[in-house]
Amino acid sequence: MILKLLRIFTIILSFFFLTGFISVFSILGPGMTVLTSGNIYKAGAQFIINQSIEKETGKNSLTLIKEEINKNLIKEEIKKNNSLNEDLRQLVEKRIEITRQKLENQNLQKLVKKRITVTRLKLNLNNINQ
Repeated sequence: MILKLLRIFTIILSFFFLTGFISVFSILGPGMTVLTSGNIYKAGAQFIINQSIEKETGKNSLTLIKEEINKNLIKEEIKKNNSLNEDLRQLVEKRIEITRQKLENQNLQKLVKKRITVTRLKLNLNNINQ
């Protein structure tokens, strides 16, 4: 039993000295997985995945996930702001259209009144009451 533990300790120690620097945190996570679940395959897979993510992106998996979540939140916020801006634009356009219609109606009424007065003057109907 002691010989087996000595072999395991020697292999782990050789990783530190033969491969250069291995970050403690990349071993700590899988080590905790082995201790809590007892599943060595799961811990090995976790270590390999973390190493491949770090090699691919230069970031550890926790930082990568945090940045992706932040990107998604920013995208949702931009969509929300664009939606709000679009709603505001539609509201303003609707109010402008209503105001234009009111102005056109007022101008039409003024034109009709002017025509009536001009017609009365031409027909000399000012003295006649309706």
